[in-house]
Amino acid sequence: MSRYKTWKRLGIFALLGLLLSWAVSCSTGNTGSRQTKALRQEVEFWTMQLQPQFTDYFNKLIAAFEAENPTVAVRWVDIPWSAMASKILTAVSAKTAPDVVNLNPDFASGLASRNAWLDLDTKVSDRERQLYLPNIWKASTFGGKSFGIPWYLATDITIYNKDLFKQAGIAKPPVTYEDLALLARQVKQKTGKYAFFVTFVPGDSAEVLESLVQMGVQLVDAEGKAAFNSPEGKAAFQYWVDLYKNGLLPKEVLTQGHRRAIELYQAGETALLKSGAQFLSTIAKNAPAIAQVSATSPQITGKTGKKSVAVMNLMIKRDSDRADAALKFALFVTNDENQLAFAKAANTLPSTVKALQDNYFKKLPADATPADRARVVSASQMKEAQVLIPAMKDVNVLQRVIYDNLQAAMLDEKSVDRAVADAAAEWDRRAG
Repeated sequence: MSRYKTWKRLGIFALLGLLLSWAVSCSTGNTGSRQTKALRQEVEFWTMQLQPQFTDYFNKLIAAFEAENPTVAVRWVDIPWSAMASKILTAVSAKTAPDVVNLNPDFASGLASRNAWLDLDTKVSDRERQLYLPNIWKASTFGGKSFGIPWYLATDITIYNKDLFKQAGIAKPPVTYEDLALLARQVKQKTGKYAFFVTFVPGDSAEVLESLVQMGVQLVDAEGKAAFNSPEGKAAFQYWVDLYKNGLLPKEVLTQGHRRAIELYQAGETALLKSGAQFLSTIAKNAPAIAQVSATSPQITGKTGKKSVAVMNLMIKRDSDRADAALKFALFVTNDENQLAFAKAANTLPSTVKALQDNYFKKLPADATPADRARVVSASQMKEAQVLIPAMKDVNVLQRVIYDNLQAAMLDEKSVDRAVADAAAEWDRRAG
Protein backbone atom coordinates (compact mmCIF):
# COMPACT_ATOMS: atom_id res chain seq x y z
CA MET A 1 0.00 0.00 0.00
CA SER A 2 2.79 2.41 0.89
CA ARG A 3 4.35 2.20 -2.54
CA TYR A 4 1.06 3.06 -4.22
CA LYS A 5 0.86 6.06 -1.90
CA THR A 6 4.46 7.03 -2.66
CA TRP A 7 3.62 7.14 -6.34
CA LYS A 8 0.44 9.04 -5.61
CA ARG A 9 2.38 11.51 -3.52
CA LEU A 10 4.86 12.11 -6.27
CA GLY A 11 1.96 12.43 -8.72
CA ILE A 12 0.41 15.11 -6.50
CA PHE A 13 3.58 16.94 -5.49
CA ALA A 14 5.88 16.38 -8.39
CA LEU A 15 3.31 16.97 -11.13
CA LEU A 16 -0.28 15.95 -10.61
CA GLY A 17 -1.34 13.92 -13.59
CA LEU A 18 2.15 14.45 -15.06
CA LEU A 19 3.29 13.81 -18.52
CA LEU A 20 2.45 11.83 -21.64
CA SER A 21 1.24 8.88 -23.67
CA TRP A 22 2.82 7.05 -26.53
CA ALA A 23 1.30 9.01 -29.36
CA VAL A 24 4.49 8.99 -31.38
CA SER A 25 4.13 8.24 -35.07
CA CYS A 26 7.22 6.59 -36.44
CA SER A 27 5.90 5.48 -39.83
CA THR A 28 6.20 7.75 -42.86
CA GLY A 29 3.56 5.81 -44.68
CA ASN A 30 5.72 4.29 -47.40
CA THR A 31 6.62 0.64 -47.70
CA GLY A 32 10.38 1.23 -47.78
CA SER A 33 10.34 3.14 -44.47
CA ARG A 34 8.19 0.49 -42.81
CA GLN A 35 10.58 -2.21 -43.94
CA THR A 36 13.55 -0.20 -42.65
CA LYS A 37 11.85 0.30 -39.27
CA ALA A 38 11.06 -3.40 -39.07
CA LEU A 39 14.79 -4.13 -39.26
CA ARG A 40 15.61 -1.87 -36.33
CA GLN A 41 16.31 -3.08 -32.82
CA GLU A 42 13.21 -2.12 -30.82
CA VAL A 43 13.55 -0.70 -27.30
CA GLU A 44 10.32 -0.72 -25.31
CA PHE A 45 10.04 2.30 -23.00
CA TRP A 46 7.43 2.62 -20.22
CA THR A 47 6.68 5.90 -18.48
CA MET A 48 4.31 6.61 -15.65
CA GLN A 49 1.47 9.15 -15.84
CA LEU A 50 3.01 11.24 -18.60
CA GLN A 51 -0.09 11.63 -20.69
CA PRO A 52 -1.06 13.82 -22.45
CA GLN A 53 0.61 17.06 -21.40
CA PHE A 54 4.03 16.46 -22.91
CA THR A 55 3.37 14.40 -25.98
CA ASP A 56 5.21 16.84 -28.25
CA TYR A 57 8.25 16.87 -25.99
CA PHE A 58 8.62 13.09 -26.04
CA ASN A 59 7.81 12.75 -29.73
CA LYS A 60 10.70 15.10 -30.50
CA LEU A 61 12.96 13.44 -27.94
CA ILE A 62 12.43 9.98 -29.39
CA ALA A 63 12.77 11.25 -32.95
CA ALA A 64 16.09 12.91 -32.06
CA PHE A 65 17.40 9.72 -30.48
CA GLU A 66 16.35 7.59 -33.42
CA ALA A 67 17.99 10.03 -35.84
CA GLU A 68 21.28 9.64 -33.93
CA ASN A 69 20.79 5.87 -33.66
CA PRO A 70 19.21 4.69 -36.93
CA THR A 71 19.43 1.00 -35.98
CA VAL A 72 17.20 1.54 -32.91
CA ALA A 73 13.45 2.18 -32.72
CA VAL A 74 11.81 3.24 -29.45
CA ARG A 75 8.32 1.99 -28.69
CA TRP A 76 6.84 4.15 -25.99
CA VAL A 77 4.03 3.00 -23.67
CA ASP A 78 2.56 5.22 -20.94
CA ILE A 79 0.95 3.67 -17.85
CA PRO A 80 -1.34 5.43 -15.33
CA TRP A 81 0.34 5.64 -11.92
CA SER A 82 -2.46 3.58 -10.34
CA ALA A 83 -1.82 0.70 -12.73
CA MET A 84 1.98 0.71 -12.87
CA ALA A 85 2.60 -1.44 -9.79
CA SER A 86 0.45 -4.33 -10.96
CA LYS A 87 1.59 -4.08 -14.58
CA ILE A 88 5.31 -4.02 -13.88
CA LEU A 89 5.06 -6.79 -11.28
CA THR A 90 3.19 -8.95 -13.77
CA ALA A 91 5.63 -8.14 -16.55
CA VAL A 92 8.69 -8.91 -14.40
CA SER A 93 7.18 -12.21 -13.26
CA ALA A 94 6.33 -13.16 -16.86
CA LYS A 95 9.76 -11.99 -18.09
CA THR A 96 8.07 -9.52 -20.43
CA ALA A 97 9.20 -6.34 -18.67
CA PRO A 98 10.04 -3.33 -20.86
CA ASP A 99 13.66 -2.60 -21.72
CA VAL A 100 13.46 0.82 -20.01
CA VAL A 101 10.94 1.69 -17.30
CA ASN A 102 10.17 4.82 -15.27
CA LEU A 103 9.75 4.01 -11.54
CA ASN A 104 10.66 5.54 -8.20
CA PRO A 105 13.48 4.10 -6.05
CA ASP A 106 11.10 2.85 -3.34
CA PHE A 107 9.19 0.45 -5.57
CA ALA A 108 12.09 -0.32 -7.88
CA SER A 109 14.24 -1.45 -4.94
CA GLY A 110 11.74 -4.22 -4.22
CA LEU A 111 12.27 -5.53 -7.71
CA ALA A 112 16.03 -4.98 -7.40
CA SER A 113 15.94 -7.51 -4.58
CA ARG A 114 14.58 -9.96 -7.18
CA ASN A 115 17.46 -9.15 -9.53
CA ALA A 116 15.13 -7.55 -12.08
CA TRP A 117 17.37 -4.67 -13.13
CA LEU A 118 20.66 -4.33 -14.97
CA ASP A 119 23.64 -3.74 -12.66
CA LEU A 120 24.66 -0.27 -13.78
CA ASP A 121 28.01 -0.37 -11.99
CA THR A 122 29.27 -2.62 -14.77
CA LYS A 123 27.82 -0.48 -17.56
CA VAL A 124 27.95 3.21 -16.58
CA SER A 125 31.37 4.85 -16.47
CA ASP A 126 32.55 7.05 -13.61
CA ARG A 127 32.48 10.01 -15.97
CA GLU A 128 28.85 9.38 -16.86
CA ARG A 129 27.86 8.79 -13.24
CA GLN A 130 29.46 12.05 -12.12
CA LEU A 131 27.03 13.99 -14.32
CA TYR A 132 24.30 13.24 -11.76
CA LEU A 133 23.80 14.63 -8.25
CA PRO A 134 25.66 12.19 -5.94
CA ASN A 135 22.91 11.92 -3.30
CA ILE A 136 20.33 11.25 -6.00
CA TRP A 137 22.38 8.54 -7.69
CA LYS A 138 22.92 6.93 -4.28
CA ALA A 139 19.13 6.69 -3.79
CA SER A 140 18.94 3.96 -6.41
CA THR A 141 21.32 1.45 -4.91
CA PHE A 142 20.43 -1.86 -3.34
CA GLY A 143 22.83 -4.39 -1.90
CA GLY A 144 25.72 -2.17 -2.92
CA LYS A 145 24.67 -2.15 -6.60
CA SER A 146 23.27 0.71 -8.70
CA PHE A 147 19.98 -0.15 -10.37
CA GLY A 148 18.53 3.18 -11.54
CA ILE A 149 19.49 6.24 -13.59
CA PRO A 150 18.15 9.46 -12.00
CA TRP A 151 15.62 11.43 -14.01
CA TYR A 152 13.30 14.14 -12.65
CA LEU A 153 12.98 15.33 -9.06
CA ALA A 154 10.66 17.23 -6.74
CA THR A 155 11.50 18.55 -3.31
CA ASP A 156 8.84 19.82 -0.94
CA ILE A 157 8.77 23.40 0.30
CA THR A 158 6.77 25.19 2.98
CA ILE A 159 3.74 27.11 1.73
CA TYR A 160 2.42 29.48 4.39
CA ASN A 161 -0.49 31.86 4.90
CA LYS A 162 0.85 35.37 5.51
CA ASP A 163 -2.47 36.59 6.94
CA LEU A 164 -2.58 33.87 9.59
CA PHE A 165 1.07 34.49 10.42
CA LYS A 166 0.29 38.18 10.91
CA GLN A 167 -2.73 37.40 13.10
CA ALA A 168 -0.55 35.16 15.25
CA GLY A 169 2.25 37.71 15.47
CA ILE A 170 4.71 35.50 13.58
CA ALA A 171 7.39 37.36 11.65
CA LYS A 172 9.03 34.54 9.70
CA PRO A 173 8.35 30.93 8.71
CA PRO A 174 9.84 28.08 10.78
CA VAL A 175 13.16 26.54 9.81
CA THR A 176 13.31 23.56 12.17
CA TYR A 177 10.83 21.24 13.87
CA GLU A 178 11.66 23.03 17.11
CA ASP A 179 10.52 26.28 15.49
CA LEU A 180 7.41 24.51 14.22
CA ALA A 181 6.37 23.41 17.71
CA LEU A 182 6.66 26.98 19.02
CA LEU A 183 4.74 28.31 16.02
CA ALA A 184 2.01 25.70 16.48
CA ARG A 185 1.37 26.88 20.03
CA GLN A 186 1.38 30.54 19.02
CA VAL A 187 -1.01 30.04 16.10
CA LYS A 188 -3.43 28.07 18.28
CA GLN A 189 -3.34 30.63 21.10
CA LYS A 190 -3.72 33.70 18.87
CA THR A 191 -6.08 32.44 16.16
CA GLY A 192 -7.72 29.29 17.52
CA LYS A 193 -6.60 27.46 14.39
CA TYR A 194 -4.02 24.76 13.86
CA ALA A 195 -0.62 25.58 12.40
CA PHE A 196 -0.56 22.48 10.21
CA PHE A 197 -1.86 18.98 9.56
CA VAL A 198 0.28 15.86 9.20
CA THR A 199 -1.11 12.37 8.86
CA PHE A 200 -0.31 9.33 11.01
CA VAL A 201 -2.39 6.97 8.88
CA PRO A 202 -0.04 4.01 8.23
CA GLY A 203 -0.78 3.58 4.53
CA ASP A 204 -0.62 7.26 3.62
CA SER A 205 2.13 9.87 3.46
CA ALA A 206 5.65 9.07 4.72
CA GLU A 207 6.12 12.65 5.96
CA VAL A 208 6.33 11.67 9.65
CA LEU A 209 8.67 8.79 8.88
CA GLU A 210 10.90 11.22 6.97
CA SER A 211 10.78 13.66 9.88
CA LEU A 212 12.36 11.04 12.13
CA VAL A 213 15.35 10.84 9.79
CA GLN A 214 15.58 14.63 9.70
CA MET A 215 15.63 14.63 13.51
CA GLY A 216 18.65 12.33 13.48
CA VAL A 217 17.00 8.92 13.79
CA GLN A 218 18.59 5.94 12.06
CA LEU A 219 15.70 3.73 11.01
CA VAL A 220 17.54 0.45 10.35
CA ASP A 221 21.10 -0.78 10.67
CA ALA A 222 23.30 -2.41 8.04
CA GLU A 223 21.64 -5.78 8.66
CA GLY A 224 18.15 -4.34 8.29
CA LYS A 225 17.36 -4.56 12.01
CA ALA A 226 15.59 -1.74 13.85
CA ALA A 227 17.94 1.06 14.86
CA PHE A 228 15.32 3.57 15.99
CA ASN A 229 15.07 2.31 19.59
CA SER A 230 17.57 4.97 20.55
CA PRO A 231 17.62 8.31 22.41
CA GLU A 232 17.01 10.06 19.06
CA GLY A 233 14.12 7.74 18.24
CA LYS A 234 12.47 8.28 21.60
CA ALA A 235 12.89 12.06 21.32
CA ALA A 236 11.29 12.05 17.87
CA PHE A 237 8.35 9.96 19.10
CA GLN A 238 8.00 12.31 22.08
CA TYR A 239 7.94 15.35 19.79
CA TRP A 240 4.88 14.17 17.89
CA VAL A 241 3.16 12.77 20.99
CA ASP A 242 3.54 16.11 22.79
CA LEU A 243 2.11 18.08 19.88
CA TYR A 244 -0.94 15.83 19.80
CA LYS A 245 -1.52 15.68 23.55
CA ASN A 246 -1.15 19.45 23.84
CA GLY A 247 -3.96 19.95 21.34
CA LEU A 248 -1.69 21.38 18.66
CA LEU A 249 -2.65 18.79 16.05
CA PRO A 250 -6.20 18.04 14.86
CA LYS A 251 -7.52 14.75 16.24
CA GLU A 252 -8.21 13.62 12.68
CA VAL A 253 -4.47 13.26 12.01
CA LEU A 254 -5.01 9.70 13.27
CA THR A 255 -7.71 8.88 10.76
CA GLN A 256 -7.32 11.08 7.67
CA GLY A 257 -4.60 11.24 5.06
CA HIS A 258 -2.55 13.99 3.52
CA ARG A 259 -5.42 15.15 1.34
CA ARG A 260 -6.96 16.57 4.49
CA ALA A 261 -3.87 18.77 4.93
CA ILE A 262 -4.51 20.21 1.48
CA GLU A 263 -8.20 20.79 2.19
CA LEU A 264 -7.52 22.58 5.47
CA TYR A 265 -4.87 24.86 4.00
CA GLN A 266 -7.03 25.80 1.03
CA ALA A 267 -9.89 26.57 3.43
CA GLY A 268 -7.67 28.94 5.43
CA GLU A 269 -7.87 26.70 8.48
CA THR A 270 -4.14 25.97 8.79
CA ALA A 271 -1.16 28.30 8.61
CA LEU A 272 1.23 26.20 6.57
CA LEU A 273 1.48 23.20 4.28
CA LYS A 274 4.39 21.01 3.22
CA SER A 275 3.99 20.46 -0.50
CA GLY A 276 5.66 20.78 -3.87
CA ALA A 277 6.15 24.03 -5.74
CA GLN A 278 3.75 22.70 -8.39
CA PHE A 279 0.90 22.81 -5.88
CA LEU A 280 0.78 26.61 -5.94
CA SER A 281 -1.11 26.51 -9.23
CA THR A 282 -3.66 24.16 -7.68
CA ILE A 283 -4.19 26.55 -4.77
CA ALA A 284 -4.60 29.42 -7.22
CA LYS A 285 -7.31 27.46 -9.03
CA ASN A 286 -9.15 26.04 -6.02
CA ALA A 287 -8.69 28.83 -3.48
CA PRO A 288 -7.60 32.07 -5.18
CA ALA A 289 -8.04 34.14 -2.02
CA ILE A 290 -5.66 31.84 -0.13
CA ALA A 291 -3.23 31.84 -3.06
CA GLN A 292 -3.03 35.65 -2.86
CA VAL A 293 -1.82 35.52 0.74
CA SER A 294 0.46 32.51 0.31
CA ALA A 295 4.25 32.66 0.32
CA THR A 296 6.95 30.02 0.19
CA SER A 297 10.02 29.11 2.24
CA PRO A 298 12.40 26.15 2.46
CA GLN A 299 11.30 22.79 3.78
CA ILE A 300 11.27 22.42 7.56
CA THR A 301 13.96 20.08 8.84
CA GLY A 302 15.57 18.76 12.00
CA LYS A 303 19.03 19.01 13.51
CA THR A 304 20.52 17.10 10.57
CA GLY A 305 19.55 19.80 8.09
CA LYS A 306 18.44 17.09 5.67
CA LYS A 307 15.72 17.88 3.12
CA SER A 308 13.58 15.24 1.46
CA VAL A 309 13.37 14.78 -2.28
CA ALA A 310 11.16 12.59 -4.44
CA VAL A 311 12.92 10.90 -7.35
CA MET A 312 11.86 9.32 -10.59
CA ASN A 313 14.37 7.02 -12.26
CA LEU A 314 14.87 4.90 -15.35
CA MET A 315 15.66 1.20 -14.92
CA ILE A 316 17.00 -1.21 -17.53
CA LYS A 317 15.71 -4.79 -17.62
CA ARG A 318 18.54 -7.11 -16.55
CA ASP A 319 17.93 -9.83 -19.12
CA SER A 320 17.11 -7.54 -22.04
CA ASP A 321 18.77 -8.64 -25.27
CA ARG A 322 18.80 -4.93 -26.18
CA ALA A 323 20.44 -3.76 -22.94
CA ASP A 324 23.13 -1.64 -24.62
CA ALA A 325 20.60 0.21 -26.77
CA ALA A 326 18.25 0.58 -23.81
CA LEU A 327 21.01 2.05 -21.64
CA LYS A 328 22.03 4.41 -24.42
CA PHE A 329 18.44 5.66 -24.66
CA ALA A 330 18.10 6.06 -20.87
CA LEU A 331 21.30 8.11 -20.73
CA PHE A 332 20.01 10.22 -23.64
CA VAL A 333 16.69 10.93 -21.90
CA THR A 334 18.53 11.97 -18.74
CA ASN A 335 21.42 13.97 -20.20
CA ASP A 336 21.96 17.62 -19.25
CA GLU A 337 20.23 19.14 -22.26
CA ASN A 338 17.16 16.93 -22.17
CA GLN A 339 16.79 17.11 -18.39
CA LEU A 340 16.85 20.92 -18.49
CA ALA A 341 14.29 21.03 -21.29
CA PHE A 342 12.00 18.62 -19.49
CA ALA A 343 12.32 20.42 -16.14
CA LYS A 344 11.28 23.70 -17.77
CA ALA A 345 8.34 22.06 -19.54
CA ALA A 346 7.13 20.07 -16.55
CA ASN A 347 8.09 22.34 -13.61
CA THR A 348 10.27 19.68 -12.00
CA LEU A 349 13.94 19.70 -11.03
CA PRO A 350 16.70 17.98 -13.02
CA SER A 351 18.98 15.36 -11.47
CA THR A 352 22.18 16.35 -13.28
CA VAL A 353 24.67 18.78 -11.76
CA LYS A 354 25.01 20.99 -14.84
CA ALA A 355 21.29 21.30 -15.56
CA LEU A 356 20.54 22.30 -11.97
CA GLN A 357 23.13 25.10 -12.20
CA ASP A 358 21.18 26.81 -14.97
CA ASN A 359 20.05 30.34 -14.10
CA TYR A 360 16.44 29.22 -14.53
CA PHE A 361 16.76 27.65 -11.07
CA LYS A 362 18.79 30.45 -9.51
CA LYS A 363 17.58 33.85 -10.69
CA LEU A 364 14.11 35.34 -10.56
CA PRO A 365 12.73 37.26 -13.54
CA ALA A 366 11.72 40.88 -12.98
CA ASP A 367 8.05 39.91 -13.11
CA ALA A 368 8.50 36.81 -10.91
CA THR A 369 5.36 34.87 -10.09
CA PRO A 370 4.80 32.82 -6.91
CA ALA A 371 5.63 29.74 -8.98
CA ASP A 372 8.95 31.31 -10.02
CA ARG A 373 9.85 32.02 -6.41
CA ALA A 374 8.84 28.52 -5.36
CA ARG A 375 11.01 27.00 -8.08
CA VAL A 376 14.09 28.88 -6.88
CA VAL A 377 13.40 27.96 -3.25
CA SER A 378 12.91 24.33 -4.24
CA ALA A 379 16.12 24.18 -6.28
CA SER A 380 18.14 25.89 -3.55
CA GLN A 381 17.48 22.93 -1.25
CA MET A 382 19.06 20.34 -3.48
CA LYS A 383 22.49 20.52 -1.78
CA GLU A 384 20.88 19.10 1.37
CA ALA A 385 18.26 16.99 -0.38
CA GLN A 386 18.26 13.23 -0.40
CA VAL A 387 15.86 10.33 -0.38
CA LEU A 388 15.40 10.04 3.38
CA ILE A 389 13.92 6.55 3.52
CA PRO A 390 16.60 4.06 2.43
CA ALA A 391 15.82 1.56 -0.29
CA MET A 392 14.78 -1.57 1.58
CA LYS A 393 12.42 -4.48 1.48
CA ASP A 394 9.07 -4.04 3.29
CA VAL A 395 9.42 -0.29 3.88
CA ASN A 396 5.61 -0.19 4.04
CA VAL A 397 5.76 -2.53 7.04
CA LEU A 398 8.30 -0.28 8.74
CA GLN A 399 6.02 2.73 8.29
CA ARG A 400 3.04 0.80 9.60
CA VAL A 401 4.69 -0.44 12.80
CA ILE A 402 6.08 3.01 13.59
CA TYR A 403 2.81 4.82 12.88
CA ASP A 404 0.73 2.26 14.78
CA ASN A 405 2.89 2.61 17.87
CA LEU A 406 3.07 6.38 17.58
CA GLN A 407 -0.73 6.45 17.55
CA ALA A 408 -0.82 4.23 20.65
CA ALA A 409 1.45 6.66 22.49
CA MET A 410 -0.56 9.67 21.32
CA LEU A 411 -3.73 8.03 22.70
CA ASP A 412 -2.04 7.22 26.05
CA GLU A 413 -2.28 3.49 25.41
CA LYS A 414 1.50 3.16 25.73
CA SER A 415 4.39 5.20 27.06
CA VAL A 416 6.77 6.59 24.47
CA ASP A 417 9.52 4.19 25.58
CA ARG A 418 7.17 1.23 25.27
CA ALA A 419 5.88 2.37 21.89
CA VAL A 420 9.39 2.67 20.48
CA ALA A 421 10.44 -0.69 21.90
CA ASP A 422 7.31 -2.44 20.63
CA ALA A 423 7.75 -0.99 17.15
CA ALA A 424 11.38 -2.13 17.03
CA ALA A 425 10.50 -5.62 18.25
CA GLU A 426 7.70 -6.00 15.70
CA TRP A 427 9.97 -4.92 12.85
CA ASP A 428 12.75 -7.27 13.92
CA ARG A 429 10.34 -10.22 14.16
CA ARG A 430 9.39 -9.57 10.55
CA ALA A 431 12.98 -9.03 9.48
CA GLY A 432 14.27 -12.04 11.36
